[in-house]
Amino acid sequence: MLFNKSTKIVATISLAVMAVLGMSAQTYRLPGAHTAEHRDLIAGQQNIGNQIKVEDTQQFLDKLFAEEEEPEMDIYTEGWDSQLVNCYRNADVPHRKVIDVSNFSMPSPGYVTSPYGYRARFRRMHKGIDLKAQVGDTIRAAFDGKVRLTKFERRGYGYYIVMRHPNELETVYGHLSKFLVKPDQVVKAGDPIALAGNTGRSFGAHLHFETRFMGYPINPAAIFDFANQTVHTDSYTFDKNTYQNARNFDPAANRDYAAKYQQTHKSSVKTAVSKSKSKSKSTRSYKVRKGDSLSRIAARNGMTVKQLCSLNGLKSSSKLKPGQSLKIK
Repeated sequence: MLFNKSTKIVATISLAVMAVLGMSAQTYRLPGAHTAEHRDLIAGQQNIGNQIKVEDTQQFLDKLFAEEEEPEMDIYTEGWDSQLVNCYRNADVPHRKVIDVSNFSMPSPGYVTSPYGYRARFRRMHKGIDLKAQVGDTIRAAFDGKVRLTKFERRGYGYYIVMRHPNELETVYGHLSKFLVKPDQVVKAGDPIALAGNTGRSFGAHLHFETRFMGYPINPAAIFDFANQTVHTDSYTFDKNTYQNARNFDPAANRDYAAKYQQTHKSSVKTAVSKSKSKSKSTRSYKVRKGDSLSRIAARNGMTVKQLCSLNGLKSSSKLKPGQSLKIK
């Protein structure tokens, strides 16, 4: 009897323990949704090394950097629409700047006829160099660049061109007779841009040539060795204290080059002069001044009024206008 009673007690305790354990298992069981997420996460852990390629990564980085890198400054913006030779008057100009001048062309093969510097006679600064040239000689772009201005100034440059270059220089070509380019046209170093002339404030055919950095008129002889038709070095260092100085300018070397130039161009000059003389012998012209009359013009040029009228298709009663051009023998 005692054994049976003990057995019942043990059985009762066992059932109680099992009940408690069962309740605990039911209490701490993981939610079904969490179990599913855990199973999906484990299933999704694949080897990504088989999916990513080096080429794809490089393409992604190249695209990323291309979109985020700082864009290069556009030199054809600041003052581009200005009609002034110096369009940088309010610009913050660095005190010192190294400029690449290696890709160059001589604007004209002429020798220096008037150097850069102050002119006591005119009480003003000569901001460029004058190079010998005949009317009609080809003028070339000194560097690659774009044409900013083609203008006419009666009391100064005459017909002139301003060009801007990727090396941040601007060049000016003055006293021209004809433009061969237009504003905004892109040209290469050595491309023909104009014909030399004698326009504006000029006392003989030549090219007035300027080199400027952000408005500062640099002495062209600091960049170009005109006697040897080259640049002094592949780079020029602009400095606000020295930009007006020439570099190794040798007047004697310029004289020697001038002699060679004149000898080389002697035949072509003679031909041009002879053509001009023959043309002048065949026909000459006279520009009518205020107060002129047919009889006065005829008398001055050893003609009769009848001859003058016949040559110009006029009548003796025709009225003349100042500035009118008449043919004379």
